[in-house]
Amino acid sequence: MDTVFSLSDVSVVRGGTTILDSLNWQVKEGEHWAVLGPNGAGKTTLAKVLTGRMKLNSGSVQVLGEDLSELGSAETSRLVGLASAALTGKFGMRQTSLDVVISAAHGLSTRFNEEYEDVDFKRATDLLAAFGVKELAERKFASLSEGEKQRVQIARAFMADPQALVLDEPGAGLDLGARETLMLALSELASDWRSPAMVVITHHIEEIAAGFTHALLMSHGKVAYAGPISEVLTGKNLTEVFGLELEVGSEAGRWWARGRS
Repeated sequence: MDTVFSLSDVSVVRGGTTILDSLNWQVKEGEHWAVLGPNGAGKTTLAKVLTGRMKLNSGSVQVLGEDLSELGSAETSRLVGLASAALTGKFGMRQTSLDVVISAAHGLSTRFNEEYEDVDFKRATDLLAAFGVKELAERKFASLSEGEKQRVQIARAFMADPQALVLDEPGAGLDLGARETLMLALSELASDWRSPAMVVITHHIEEIAAGFTHALLMSHGKVAYAGPISEVLTGKNLTEVFGLELEVGSEAGRWWARGRS
């Protein structure tokens, strides 16, 4: 099984604060990881590191055996799909939802005068449909609600058929119905052997889709626990990481946690 991501002794320090501290971690083909931890654990910084948007102070990140620091932004975008609220401002005001999705085929954030084939338009439209926003294809991206923007971005992340996918808090801004549409779509993708390795950064254990195989618990910029999801997401481990007595369980592949009275 090939290694998709390999992080070796990765440290990130900003303003004298260590955000990631000698982090070692691997993601292999066929694995789908959920990354959890309290605020300040380093989750969002990890997402930036995986997608080449954060310079390291030490260590290295490899994607499919290639040193990420040596790849250009367009090549990185084709290898690693990303959906994050931090990208929202990069899309032009006049771009439609379809523009936002299809431009990812060229590793771009804005559609200009590139040539696209019918198969590209079909893929973009199918992806919008998969995440429940096909009817927004011709709407200006800037006019969408935060939840709609999030789902369009996730569709965009799949456009270039990446080898890996990083979703930074994909459930943020979604109402219950939209969240469950997203969970069903991610679950379907997780069950498809052709899908890329996925890394989902989340604050909420309930936003882990059925079919995810592994979990990473972070604390103070370090790996607290990492491995098969059923071994990592235990009451004992989450109680330790979040500093609150928690009861944890799952039903039909979906996880829940609540405080113990």
